[in-house]
Amino acid sequence: MNGIFDIVGPNHALAIFGVKLVGATSENLKKLLFSVVFVVLVLLIAKILRTITHAVFSKPELARAQFWSRQIVNLICAILLIFGVTSIWFDDPTRLSTAFGLVTAGLAFALQRVITALAGYIVILRGKTFNVGDRIVMGGVRGDVIALDFTKTTIMEMGQPPPVQEADPAMWVASRQYTGRIVTVSNAQIFEEPVYNYTRDFPFLWEELRIPIPYGADRDRAEQILLAAAHKHSVDVQALSEVQLKEMQRRYFMKSTDIRPRVYVRLTDNWVEMTIRLIVPDHGTREIKDAMSREILLELEKTNIPIASSTMQIAGIEGGPAIELRSMTKTPDQS
Repeated sequence: MNGIFDIVGPNHALAIFGVKLVGATSENLKKLLFSVVFVVLVLLIAKILRTITHAVFSKPELARAQFWSRQIVNLICAILLIFGVTSIWFDDPTRLSTAFGLVTAGLAFALQRVITALAGYIVILRGKTFNVGDRIVMGGVRGDVIALDFTKTTIMEMGQPPPVQEADPAMWVASRQYTGRIVTVSNAQIFEEPVYNYTRDFPFLWEELRIPIPYGADRDRAEQILLAAAHKHSVDVQALSEVQLKEMQRRYFMKSTDIRPRVYVRLTDNWVEMTIRLIVPDHGTREIKDAMSREILLELEKTNIPIASSTMQIAGIEGGPAIELRSMTKTPDQS
């Protein structure tokens, strides 16, 4: 191949048709080969470590330990890659500082969003904003966190209750249950919008169920029925939530509050609105409210307490008969 490929000069640079290629020296070729081997080796070790952590922390109750172990492995491998490749190519500190300054300036201008996302990743880990498995609202997306990496968070989207059904984006699932869509959100969103965490320190929610009762009905008995259903479905949660609530009061400036189920009454023009307020787990709310609604309806029917509904009366023309229009019966919200 003489005349086409030649090795010339004291640095043994590669020349093609007598044209010397800048940087194509035997030393740089060795560095390139060494860099490829080093990167492949680090990535292989990282994959092995992730497989081991997945096997060790495979149980559902160890999900948080698995999450943190994976993040530690990723961070250590990223640091090794950066310092290893840098050490291979820049043996002169002066050249390293100059190159680092140029690269930093270029990255800061061209990759602003990526750098912000990386900073968001660090804040998420350092500030314990959320973990994998937490139910959050981030960047306008509601759902459970199923993955987290250096630049993005992956969320299994869930629907929204009727009061927020028209929120953007619109949902076809009228409850806090999975829609089936997996959404990717940039970590930079934590600097732009609030992050709502349903499960971080207090994995329970205060829920409400509204029942309209006619003014002439037995309201005391209706209240007893509501409280009985609430105690049946929140008694196990209540004892646990006491401990969680005290822990929140210890860590944050939070006033003491009553966590027992309670019925609130509101007067309207047409009926008495009775609202039962109770604590439920962060997951499975719809199932609890569905079971409560069925039991409440059954008990109300047994005691002949009707569910109130709106009634309109329109007078007939020229002495004709009055026309009564009755709206659909209002049933408990099963969101």
